[in-house]
Amino acid sequence: MKGPTDNALVVDLPPELRPRWEALCERLRALGSVLVAFSGGVDSACMLRVAVLTLGSERVLAVTGRSPSVPAAELDAAAPLAEALGARHEYLDTAEFADSRYLANPTNRCYYCKTELYGRLEPLRARHGLAAVINGVNADDLGDHRPGLHAAREHGVHAPLAECGISKSDLRRIAAAIGVPVHDKPASPCLSSRVQYGEEITVEKLRRIDAAETFLRGLGFRELRVRHHGDVARIEIPAHELPRFADAALRTQVDGRLRELGYRYVTLDLRGFRSGSMNDVLLGGALAPLAR
Repeated sequence: MKGPTDNALVVDLPPELRPRWEALCERLRALGSVLVAFSGGVDSACMLRVAVLTLGSERVLAVTGRSPSVPAAELDAAAPLAEALGARHEYLDTAEFADSRYLANPTNRCYYCKTELYGRLEPLRARHGLAAVINGVNADDLGDHRPGLHAAREHGVHAPLAECGISKSDLRRIAAAIGVPVHDKPASPCLSSRVQYGEEITVEKLRRIDAAETFLRGLGFRELRVRHHGDVARIEIPAHELPRFADAALRTQVDGRLRELGYRYVTLDLRGFRSGSMNDVLLGGALAPLAR
């Protein structure tokens, strides 16, 4: 692998990925210097590492938005991960919980969250003298229900991965090739995404969800969601792990802990883990009204 000042950053990738990789490096060079909206997930971690390799650490800053909607473990891991990727890092406190439109949890909730984040990143970018704000949105995200993409466009935020046609599977292969330690990490979107649309977002609910998911990870479940439906917790795990709940002792342990956290009913989704399953309601037409 050559250094950031070389014309061609050589990485051992499959031939079909090389054109997109080269386009990504060229896109970053054209930007010159960047502030990376850094959640600590594989998408933003890959984007950050490529930026450091391409531009050099002095022209890259990673910034993590800090709020109750982010799992505590993700916040704790962000700074050491950015350091491992060779980047400067800062936390930035965001205030989406002061926005009643966000708290109402409409189907475009993410728009208000990202509007708050990007609105605060822009002056920070200018203060550091960086040319652009970029995120880790990939090409697969463009076909999903993601109101936050509209907020990114409004604030002039660039998405180099998506712009270069790099999918989620592409970026995981790239991340592994360039030494990103979280290249195989499951996605961990904000905790508010676990609350059914139309039900008010509160800090207490998010802390309950975070505690429930942390407990299940401690039992060895790596990819999971605890979906919040009022007093019902709907657990999603990959279909191949559903047989684990045939164990009565495990069921009792999970039911007991989640009841301690405040849930009256604890259920297991028989369809298994589905990223973005709260958006199923969008297909049925029963939408929570959009906040204005």
